[in-house]
Amino acid sequence: MTTRMLGAPVLRTEDPRLLRGEGRYLDDLGQGAYEVAIVRSPHAHARVLDIDVTGALDVDGVVAVYTYEDLPPRLRERLPVLIPHPALTAARTQHVLAAGEVNHVGEAVAMVVARDRYLAEDAANRIHVAYEPLPAVVGHERAASGQLLVHDDIPGNLAATLTQEIGDAPGRIAAAPNRLTFRLDIDRSASTPMETRGVHARWDADDQRLRVHSSTQTPTSVRAVVASYLELPLAQVECVAPDIGGGFGVKIVHPWPEELLVPWAARLLGHEVKFTEDRREHFISANHERGQVQFIDVGFDDDGRILGLDVRLLHDHGAYIPYGLIVPIITSTQLLGPYRITDYRVRFDSLYTNTVPVSPYRGAGRPQGCFAMERTMDRIARHLGLDRTLVRERNLIRPDEMPYDFGLTFQDGRPYAYDSGDFPASLAKLRELADWDGFPARRAAAEAAGRLLGIGMAAYVEGTGVGPYEGGHVQVETTGKVKVATGLSTQGQGHRTAFAQVVADALGVPFEDVEVVTGDTRRFAYAVGTFASRAAVMSGNAIHLAALKVREKALRIASEALEVDVEDLELVDGHVRVVGSPATSIPLGVLATMSNPLRYAFDASARIATQFASPGTTDRPPVAAGESPGLEGTDFYSPLRSTFANGMHAVEVEVDPETSDVRILRYSVVHDCGTLINPMIVEGQIMGGVAQGVGGALYEEMAYDEHGQLLNASFMDFLMPYASEVPAVAVDHLETPSPLNPLGIKGAGEAGVIPGSAALASAIEDAVGVGIDAMPLSPSRLHALRVAADHR
Repeated sequence: MTTRMLGAPVLRTEDPRLLRGEGRYLDDLGQGAYEVAIVRSPHAHARVLDIDVTGALDVDGVVAVYTYEDLPPRLRERLPVLIPHPALTAARTQHVLAAGEVNHVGEAVAMVVARDRYLAEDAANRIHVAYEPLPAVVGHERAASGQLLVHDDIPGNLAATLTQEIGDAPGRIAAAPNRLTFRLDIDRSASTPMETRGVHARWDADDQRLRVHSSTQTPTSVRAVVASYLELPLAQVECVAPDIGGGFGVKIVHPWPEELLVPWAARLLGHEVKFTEDRREHFISANHERGQVQFIDVGFDDDGRILGLDVRLLHDHGAYIPYGLIVPIITSTQLLGPYRITDYRVRFDSLYTNTVPVSPYRGAGRPQGCFAMERTMDRIARHLGLDRTLVRERNLIRPDEMPYDFGLTFQDGRPYAYDSGDFPASLAKLRELADWDGFPARRAAAEAAGRLLGIGMAAYVEGTGVGPYEGGHVQVETTGKVKVATGLSTQGQGHRTAFAQVVADALGVPFEDVEVVTGDTRRFAYAVGTFASRAAVMSGNAIHLAALKVREKALRIASEALEVDVEDLELVDGHVRVVGSPATSIPLGVLATMSNPLRYAFDASARIATQFASPGTTDRPPVAAGESPGLEGTDFYSPLRSTFANGMHAVEVEVDPETSDVRILRYSVVHDCGTLINPMIVEGQIMGGVAQGVGGALYEEMAYDEHGQLLNASFMDFLMPYASEVPAVAVDHLETPSPLNPLGIKGAGEAGVIPGSAALASAIEDAVGVGIDAMPLSPSRLHALRVAADHR
C-alpha cells in the first residue's frame, strides 16, 4: 500500500552519488576545452589608459586575447539591471570588460584564451595595463558625504532613495512616554560557496546550436541573456546547471561577464571554452552583501508596546547595481518581523562605493532587518526593566488577525501581507525548548564558578515563494516510472527528494519510481530560478498541479477501459484500481502505453489492457479531444503574492572573562514553514542556516581598507566557523499552512541564517552587560567594548 509522502522524513536520494564522489561539477566538464584567465584590476578606482597584450601573444598555446575594443557592438553594451524599480533613478552596471574605467578591485579588464589554464594565467601576467589611479570611495559615511564620486555623473553616489510610511511615526514617537534613538551596523560578508563560479560552452556548427553549462541558480535566465547578447534565436541556445557546490545567492546574478564572454569565444573560435573562477577571484569579483548602517528612533509605552518606529538605512551596494534595490527593500519591510506596528516610517539611501557589487546572499537583507528590530526590542526591555520575551509577546500579531496587511509594498511589488502564522504559540514553544525560565538558576551557578553566561533570542518573519512563476512537467513512462522536470536549479536543497515526494503523493506511486531533473533547459525551458526560499513553494506547487493533470488523465483512461465511473477509482502503488475491488486494476505504465496512439498500435504490451476494456475502447486510442498523447502533464504556478514563513531562535552563550571568546552552549529553533514536505530536509536547511548565522555574527566580514583593497581575500584570512564552532541545534516545528497555494507550503531555505546576529548579540550583551550595536563581533572587538565600558 502506498503511504502518504507529504510530511514523511524520507532520506535524501541525491546524497549517495555525491558522497561516492560521482558528482559532475562545472570544472569536471570540458576536459579538452580551451581555458580562460581574466586580467583583473588591482585598483579600486582608476582610468584605463592603455592595454598592451603583445607579451601575451608570444606565449605558446595562447589562442586569443580580448579587450573591450575587440568585442562586437552588442557585447560592448552594459549588462542589464535585472530588477528595475521606479526609485532607481541612477542605475549603473558594468561592462563585460572594462571600458576605460574600473570601479572596484577585481573588475574584468581583459580575457585570455589558451590551451589550458596554466598557459592562460602565464599569458595574463604578461599583459601590461596602464592605469591612472583615482581616489576610492569606501564605506557608508564617505559615500554619503558625496565629496568623492564613484561615477562622475551620479551626484552624491546616490542610486536611489525610497521612503515607505504607514500612520504617523514621527508624531507618535514625539508623544510617546518613552523614546530611544541609536545606531546599528552590519559589516559586509559574502556567500563564499565551496564551488566558485564557472561556465563552459560548446558551439555545434552543424546544428547551429550553443550549449552552455553554468554553475548558476538561474539557468533559464542565463539561456535567455546569452541568446540576447549573442544575437541568437532562443531555440538555438541551451543552458544546463550541472551539480552545483553551493550558491547561497551569489550565483543568482545573470549574466556574469564570463557567462557571455565564454559562449561568445566558443562560437567565434569553433572550440569548447571553459572558465573556472579561483578563490581569490571569487572574493574580489563575485558579489557581496550585508553592509548596512541603520538609525533607529522608537517610541513606546510603559508596558513596552511600540507606538511609533522611524528607521533610516544607508545601504552600500558597491560599484554597480545589477540586482536593483531588492536587498534594502527587503530590509525595510521585513524589519517589522512578527510585531503589530501601526505607525512606521522607513527611508533608505542606496549608495555607490568602490567595492565589489552587492546582490542577495542567503537571508537577503533580512538579517540586517532582524538585527534592527530585535535589538530594538532588547533596548526597550532593558529601558523598562522587563523580561525580553514579555516585551515581544506584548507586541506580537495574533493569529486571529491573519492575514495581516501592513500597508507597505514588498519586493514583488505586491502588498506586504502575512498569510498565516501563530506567533504567540511559537514564542511559547521557544521558551519551553530553550528552558528560558530555568536560565537564572544556570546563570547563578555559573557566576559562583566565575563564569559569564547569557541568553538571548530573536524572532523573524521571512517572505518566501516570491513569483512570478515556476513550472513543472510530469510524465509516466510505459515502464510505470515517472519522470519529473522543473526549470530551476538545485544547489543542495534536496529538491529531487522533496519534489519526488510531491509527485508520489499525488499519483499514488512508489517514491522510488519517481525521477526528478532540475536546471536543464532541454527538459524544461521556462523558469525563474532558485533563490528567495521559493523552490518548494513555486516548483513544488507547479509539479503538484502537473501531477494532478496526469492523475486526472489516468483516471479518465482507466474509467473508459474498466467501464467504471471515475469516482469509483483510486491510484495506489502505481495502479489505477476499483475502490473495494483491488484486483481489478490497470498499471500506470499500461495506461501510459494506451495514451500513446503509436505505442498503443504497435507495442505488444498494450494488449495487456484489452482484458479490462470493452471492444469500443480497445478499437481506438484513448486521446480525448483537445488532449495531447502520452500520460503526461505540464503546468505552471504563479502566486497571488508571497508567502511568509516565520520562526524564533534562542541561544545561550558563555563569554570568557579574560579573552572575551564566545562559546555557544545551547541553540534552540522554533520554525513555521507551513506544510512540511520533508521534516528532515527542513531541519537540514535550518541547521545549515544556523551555521551561516553564527559565521555572520562572530567571524565573517569583508575587510576593506580606505583604498578599496580587500585585506582578507582568501580562506587563510577570511574567518568562518568550523564544525567545532557550530552548535547542536534543538528544533521544534509549528505548521500553519499557507492559504495561498494548494500545498500550503511556505519556504524554509533562508530561515536559519536570519536571526543569528540578533540572537547572539542579545545573548552576549546579557552575559557581559555591555551594549552590542555592531556585527560581526570578534573577541578583540568585544574585549575593546568591555574595556571602554569599564573606563566610563
